[in-house]
Amino acid sequence: MNIKNTGWCFLTILSLLCYGCGPALVGTAAVGTFKGATDQRTLGTMVDDSLITSRVKARLLSDEFVSGLKIDVDTVQQVVFLTGVLETTSERRIAGDIARATPGVLRVENQLTVGKKSAGQTVDDKIIGNRIKTGLIQEPGLRSMNIDVDVNQGRVTLTGVVASQSQRDRAISIARACPGTVAVTDNLTITGQ
Repeated sequence: MNIKNTGWCFLTILSLLCYGCGPALVGTAAVGTFKGATDQRTLGTMVDDSLITSRVKARLLSDEFVSGLKIDVDTVQQVVFLTGVLETTSERRIAGDIARATPGVLRVENQLTVGKKSAGQTVDDKIIGNRIKTGLIQEPGLRSMNIDVDVNQGRVTLTGVVASQSQRDRAISIARACPGTVAVTDNLTITGQ
C-alpha cells in the first residue's frame, strides 16, 4: 500500500471513530470561547493557568500514592487551589507537594480535606453546586463563567476572577444562601489586585 492510500485509510478510520463527536467538540469550543471572552485575565495568563492546571492534574493522576480523581485543581494567576476529599493526611500532603513541584506554580492553596465521602453526599454536593451555579448565572452583571464552584461535604469553594468587591460579595452571598451549604471558601480574585 502506498503512502497516499495509507493517508486516506487513516483519515477514514479517524472520521469513523470521531463520528458523533462533532456536536460535543463544537459545544465545548463555544463554551470555552465564551468563557475566554468574558474572563478578565489576559489571554497569556489564561493560557498559563490552563497549562499549570493540566500539568498538576496529570502529575496527580500518575502518582501511585494519591487519588488524583478525587482532587479538583484550579489555577488563578499561577496560584493552584486543590479541593476535594482524600482518605489520609499523607495523601493530602503528597498532593500539595506534587502541585508545588510543578513548573510555573507560584503558590499552592491546599484546601483538601481528609475523610470519607458517601455516594449520597456526592449527590447532595452536585445538587448544591448546581443550585449555586444557577444563582450565579441569574445574577445580572456577574460573569458566572469566570467562577468555578466546587462542593465537598457541603463546603463550597468559589475560585475565579471577578471585576469588583461587590461582585465577590454577591457571589459569596449566593453560595451562603443555598440550602445545604455548610461553609464557603472564597478563592475569588478581583481583577487588578
